[in-house]
Amino acid sequence: MMMTSEWALIMDEADLLTEMILSSEVVKAYFNAYEKVYENPVLVDKLRRFIKMKELYEEVQRFGRYHPNYQETMKEIRVLKRELDIDEHIAALKVAENDVQDLLDEVSLLVGKTVSDSVKVPVSNPFFATDSSCGSSCGTGGSCSCSA
Repeated sequence: MMMTSEWALIMDEADLLTEMILSSEVVKAYFNAYEKVYENPVLVDKLRRFIKMKELYEEVQRFGRYHPNYQETMKEIRVLKRELDIDEHIAALKVAENDVQDLLDEVSLLVGKTVSDSVKVPVSNPFFATDSSCGSSCGTGGSCSCSA
């Protein structure tokens, strides 16, 4: 592929878009929440224990209830997950992650629709996926991959 002035312009615009996203309030809030979690040694320790327990949990899942440590592992993974879920810093990080994902989904949809209305853009939030390429009533019963 040859580099043309069009490609150079597109790459410059992409860099500008990247800078805009990284300097947005949503991303700044994410980095702030991330720092609060990973600068807290107690939370980092909880996360490390949870990751180790998750590995054991995955091993136990291979054998199901026939694994000798099935009951203990299942109980402990739930306790550790609950501890993490109720922590306000972890909850704030999860919310911030979702906000960043929503921002990226919106940008992806705008860029995709700028290229063509028939471009299908994968999004994580079904709210953004309501715009189907076949219209609101295709009559095919969903065989065109719309949300009929």
